Amino acid sequence: MALHKGGTRREESEERRRLSLNPFYGEADPVGSMTSAPPKHRLPDGPMAPATACQLVHDELMLDGNSRLNLATFVTTWMEPEAAVLMAECRDKNMIDKDEYPRTAELERRCVAMLADLWHAPDPATTVGCSTTGSSEACMLAGMALKRRWTKRNADRYPGAGARPNLVMGVNVQVCWDKFCNFWEVEPRLVPMEGDRFHIDPQAAVDLCDENTIGVVAILGSTFDGSYEPVGEVCAALDALKERTGLDIPVHVDGASGAMVAPFVDEDLVWDFRLPRVSSINTSGHKYGLVYPGVGWALWRSPDDLPEELVFRVNYLGGDMPTFALNFSRPGAQVVAQYYTFLRLGREGYRAVQQTTRDVARSMAEKIDALGDFRLLTRGDQLPVFAVTTAPDVKNFDVFDVARRLREDGWLVPAYTFPPNREDLSVLRFVCRNGFSADLAELLVEDLKRAMPELRAQSAPLSRDKAAATGFHH
Repeated sequence: MALHKGGTRREESEERRRLSLNPFYGEADPVGSMTSAPPKHRLPDGPMAPATACQLVHDELMLDGNSRLNLATFVTTWMEPEAAVLMAECRDKNMIDKDEYPRTAELERRCVAMLADLWHAPDPATTVGCSTTGSSEACMLAGMALKRRWTKRNADRYPGAGARPNLVMGVNVQVCWDKFCNFWEVEPRLVPMEGDRFHIDPQAAVDLCDENTIGVVAILGSTFDGSYEPVGEVCAALDALKERTGLDIPVHVDGASGAMVAPFVDEDLVWDFRLPRVSSINTSGHKYGLVYPGVGWALWRSPDDLPEELVFRVNYLGGDMPTFALNFSRPGAQVVAQYYTFLRLGREGYRAVQQTTRDVARSMAEKIDALGDFRLLTRGDQLPVFAVTTAPDVKNFDVFDVARRLREDGWLVPAYTFPPNREDLSVLRFVCRNGFSADLAELLVEDLKRAMPELRAQSAPLSRDKAAATGFHH
């Protein structure tokens, strides 16, 4: 066979230098050389090859968690390939530019009409609504409409400076409502949790109302435990308040999740525009609307519920475009994906998806309950979401230990404490979404079972720093 002589030291040094400059993993591109990492907190001095830049970003993103195994998030983590194709075709379209992209605007209009019909608007033809970047923006818009209507109603009573408006809601509201009250100088009046009641109490809410209340927020699907708030009972209590005092206070339904669940699997539940006191509803298309982030929807019962002065008209993109939004430019891809999903699934398809998701949540809740170490607070029979805490006799580990242990297996299950007056209660919450199959649920339960002997063997809870125990925070 052939004999090969080793190179000289100088040749070996030159070879190492050449390989170092152009490693097999990188590119033969001096600018995109992999010999040193590019700066992370300032712009590089020059360009690099697109494949090199892509690889650098790709490698860093590998350290992210797997979104399909994230049981903290409510947002959609799986869509069909056809939806991805449509979104790619529309990612360069600015949603606000309705004159340039009239068909995208038409699909948005159709989605609003479909939601108006789904939520039993008295006259879908006169129902007004818009797409948003998500439920947070939709809630801000709804809150602004409530405040402006209150201001107009009280213009004669409070000329000039006026009194401070307030908004009544449960302490379990999503943080966007805290933001709204802070940003728009509205006093938040919060109904605390009490005992085993983890959301708003209708009478307690009414007791907080007065002539300065702009509205009451009822949540169809609490972030904290997945339970529906009693929207009908809240409306009935406010009806009684009007009879006694004359105060006519509207209700906004924050249906970020439940407004795309209840219409399909809880058809007998009356929570929407069938209740005359409900003036507006929002939902997240990117949660149980089954679309990738970020799209939300806000609808008002009639034009009277959305003051005209909040709607701006611009013509510098061509045409005459009415707009009600907190931002201007926004991609049309998610709106197109929402229309695709409505068209693709229809009512029966949505019913099948949401029922299956609920079945997975209920089955997993029962299996965790059967372990004997946990107490179910909810069972996934409203939103496909359930919350658990440790059983009363468990003293050697807590929910933060469980969350940390599951994270070692790749599962992101949030552990957190409840708000006033149940700060003593720490829970795990499991959010089941489309794409989280019965097989994945079984794998999670098996991983939890394998972790239990180690957790039971602890002498005391280990997660002293609760904030560090989980990356999830309300």
